[in-house]
Amino acid sequence: MVRVVGENVENGIYSLREAIAIAEGLHLDLVEISPTANPPVCKVIDYKKFLFEQKKKQKEIKAKSAKIVVKEIRLGPNTDEHDFQFKLKHAMKFLEEGAKVKVDVFFRGRSIVYKDQGEIVLLRFAQELEEYGKVEQLPKLEGKRMIMMIAPKK
Repeated sequence: MVRVVGENVENGIYSLREAIAIAEGLHLDLVEISPTANPPVCKVIDYKKFLFEQKKKQKEIKAKSAKIVVKEIRLGPNTDEHDFQFKLKHAMKFLEEGAKVKVDVFFRGRSIVYKDQGEIVLLRFAQELEEYGKVEQLPKLEGKRMIMMIAPKK
């Protein structure tokens, strides 16, 4: 015995054979909605149409979700003032557009000796961008790179 619900169907309790016959008579599908209920609940619907509408809803939800863009800016431990200001302007523009900025200092060869200098450059970069974004991840050394993430302010 199953409880049958749906449009154009007299809701009630039928045997499984009767429920299938009702669905076939309407050229629709019998779908089990709640198997744990007593008696189980089945719905008479067009299953292909139901799947199509679910995919459509999922697509809409995905389209509405915010996409986070991460822009990367690479500096060196000995970056001079002009280059620093140039990259700073780019970072400001990225943060104003709503993108996160990943700033990294790349140490080449033996320049890894100047880790503290690289950290100073990153902290200065973060200080200059204080009004545009907030530091999400403090400078962290990963191999030959020191990485810092800055998120835009709302």
